[in-house]
Amino acid sequence: MSIGHALLGLLESGPRHGYDLKRSYDDRFGYDRPLHYGQVYATLARLLKNGLVEVEGVTPGDGPDRKRYAITDTGIADVEHWLAQPEKPDLYLQSTLYTKIVLALLTGRPAVDLLDAQRAEHLRLMRELTRRKAGGDLADQLVCDHALFHLEADLRFLELAAARLDQLAAKVRS
Repeated sequence: MSIGHALLGLLESGPRHGYDLKRSYDDRFGYDRPLHYGQVYATLARLLKNGLVEVEGVTPGDGPDRKRYAITDTGIADVEHWLAQPEKPDLYLQSTLYTKIVLALLTGRPAVDLLDAQRAEHLRLMRELTRRKAGGDLADQLVCDHALFHLEADLRFLELAAARLDQLAAKVRS
């Protein structure tokens, strides 16, 4: 995800300090990956350099002065353009999981054990996400649903790979 675009989008509701942007980002998007303050300020510096934000005011404090950032018209246009562009779907054609299966077969290790262990890990994570979803707000439920759908697709792949393991082993070893 583009952190710069997320910060610009958050600034559309009004000017904010970097600390406030970080908190707002973490509340909305950073459940599993909160931003570091350095990342927020480095991103704001880049946005400022590119004319997408401007410093609206500076508040002196005990530490460094606190700058209030505001989105510019160019920044609004940039967010508009970014939102209008569809995201390229991940194709997963270079899957680490597939690589592990092939390497297990190539090296004579039991690929079925790898598939069983991976299935158990997927199911564990699905239970965790289902619990999180049950206690979450609508945004959290949508994020969890997205992850759960991807995990379900992975489970279907694991079942398909298990069903075709003998065929794949013969192909890989030939």
